[in-house]
Amino acid sequence: METKLGNVLLFIVLSFIWGSSFILMKAGLLGLNAFQVASVRIIASGLVLVPMLYKSFKVVPTNKIPLVFLSGTLGSLLPAYLFCIAETGIDSSLAGMLNALTPIFVIITGALFFKSIASWQKVIGVLIAFSGCISLFLSQANLSLGSNLWYLIFIIMATIMYGYNVNLVQKHLKGIPSLQIVSMALALNAIPALIVLAYSGFFKLDFHQNQVLYAIGFSCLLGAVGTSLANILFYILIKNAGAIFSSMVTYGIPFVAITWGYFFGESVGLMKIVSLLIILLGVYWANRNPSDQKH
Repeated sequence: METKLGNVLLFIVLSFIWGSSFILMKAGLLGLNAFQVASVRIIASGLVLVPMLYKSFKVVPTNKIPLVFLSGTLGSLLPAYLFCIAETGIDSSLAGMLNALTPIFVIITGALFFKSIASWQKVIGVLIAFSGCISLFLSQANLSLGSNLWYLIFIIMATIMYGYNVNLVQKHLKGIPSLQIVSMALALNAIPALIVLAYSGFFKLDFHQNQVLYAIGFSCLLGAVGTSLANILFYILIKNAGAIFSSMVTYGIPFVAITWGYFFGESVGLMKIVSLLIILLGVYWANRNPSDQKH
């Protein structure tokens, strides 16, 4: 019972952190370009965890280091760039909503690459929640699929990577402490992020401008909390509750994203509220205990 409650609390905290990440990305883009925001985010996340790196290399088996690096690349590095590029063309709240595609790709990549089989109950729950996400997407004002299509593709690519990474962590890195996985993964991936940052024109910016400094600050906060802390909590959740339940965190993100949108002047209509209730129903259905059906 305590473990289940702990998983629910992790679910809520992660939903808030990642739901807030999209508005922080948007804030970072006010003074930096997409490649700079994403690079600063990953570098900051790696620097925060450098003190843990020595222990990580002692704890993580040598043959697992490439997998840990791959986990950081698919779970943090590449999605950071894809989401930042996407947010140059779509609202942050919409990006947060579309992130809810992740559980679909957890099931698909699990079946294709990891020989995982999800129960019909979980599949139905994911599909219910996904239908809520579609409804949420269609409820957006001034929606133009043609102009937004490429940005949507970037987000779909990111969620495919998230889905694969969730299965990768559960199947191949389950016996390694979450803090050691995350610290090594982010520290190693900070190296390619630094290379991208160097070629992005970042070091030619006028650092006396407040807009640039604020953007850097938001990007660093995004890295320290939205990447470092969130990934540690997420890896713990994967190990405690499994791949499907962990990926369902992405269904809590739209609630936070829309709330931030409301505070920044975006409208919240009845259709959005109904869509979010559908998402909640899907989360409940996919994660309820089969024994509950007998009562």
